[in-house]
Amino acid sequence: MILSVHQPNYFPYPGFFHKIKLSDIFVVLDNVQYAKGSNRNKIITSKGWTWITVPINKTHKFSRSSEVEINNEIDWSSLHWAKIRTSYTNAKYFHLYKEYFEKLYKRNWKMLFELNFETTKKIVEWLGIKTKFVRESELKIKGKSTERIINVCKALGADTYLSGIGGKNYLNEKLIEKNNLKLVYQNYQPTPHKQYLADTFIPNLSIIDLLANMGPNSMDVIEGKQTK
Repeated sequence: MILSVHQPNYFPYPGFFHKIKLSDIFVVLDNVQYAKGSNRNKIITSKGWTWITVPINKTHKFSRSSEVEINNEIDWSSLHWAKIRTSYTNAKYFHLYKEYFEKLYKRNWKMLFELNFETTKKIVEWLGIKTKFVRESELKIKGKSTERIINVCKALGADTYLSGIGGKNYLNEKLIEKNNLKLVYQNYQPTPHKQYLADTFIPNLSIIDLLANMGPNSMDVIEGKQTK
């Protein structure tokens, strides 16, 4: 059984969902320190790409991921919806998702984790991914770094840990092997596809960009099957 872990990000890039699709169980890290960058992503514009960033209370930068509050003194939701609407209104499939986004940005979000987790689950639904989600806080796991990952795998009966390529910089591969776990690194390569407003393909934008341009074909693109 293949297991992977990650904090939910704000409308992450397609590779995030590629990792979820390859996993039997995806463990949502809600009980670890907030990872910088989980509150932003990139969308296309007529001049290239731009960040959309959810402002957070600076005092929470070193809090657990589930405890980071959004700074709602800034009207970020109206700004994000305006940017998304401007960039993708005329994209081929944006009409399929427009109502959801419109309602999403009218809600009063307090916690970054809840925003990221709910939107991630919705996108997984749109992509037809059936991977089981488990919140790490439900497992009462102890340990740090590689030891923590090993304990998560053991708690859920996984025999394979799927890591992002960045794991090569910090995982203790010998410790994983010693605990009879197989370590696999994700090999994700963006598949070029048509993008409204772009003359040449811009990789690794938010999943919003892929959905707006490829709609029901988005999962095929993520898996490298669809390029039209």
